Amino acid sequence: MLSLIEAHISASIDTKKRLLNDKALVNTILQSTELVIQAYRNNNKTLVAGNGGSAADAQHIAAEFVVRFNFDRPGIPSIALTTDTSMLTATGNDYGFERLFARQVQAQGNAGDVFIGLSTSGNSPNIIKALEACKEKGIKTIGLTGESGGKMADLCDICIKVPSSETPRIQEAHILIGHIICHIVEDTLFGHLNAKS
Repeated sequence: MLSLIEAHISASIDTKKRLLNDKALVNTILQSTELVIQAYRNNNKTLVAGNGGSAADAQHIAAEFVVRFNFDRPGIPSIALTTDTSMLTATGNDYGFERLFARQVQAQGNAGDVFIGLSTSGNSPNIIKALEACKEKGIKTIGLTGESGGKMADLCDICIKVPSSETPRIQEAHILIGHIICHIVEDTLFGHLNAKS
């Protein structure tokens, strides 16, 4: 068991080292952060979605924006499209599981918003449909995927492809990337309110 624990830690570190050493990939994180900052400066919001563990990560990222990341400041508007069971079950029942997020994008998204879609494979049908709905509404899109990017690679304005094909390693990197984006956004918009700055 000890060797298994060490193997998991080592694999996670290796994935993050590959991420760190890929300057083009690091630049996509920077571009994503700038896109989110621009949206917030224009009084827009982020919409975040994923399935399974990625649904939890979507909620985590949205909470960091709305509540706080490192210090007290005004809340930043962000909606996790994974949280309302009545909405999810009604949409799934009436329109199918593939339309879960697209329906919410159509109803709650506005031009200038940013949609952040998480899918380790890059092929989640409900994320794909949401990206298509975003295009129709003029909503910018950021995809967080695994190394192939899947179908999302060609549908997102920016696709951050974590250099791994292993779901746990990809998800661990996704939340790291989410934290980086939240940190920079918060500091850029509200750093003047932070006594530690």
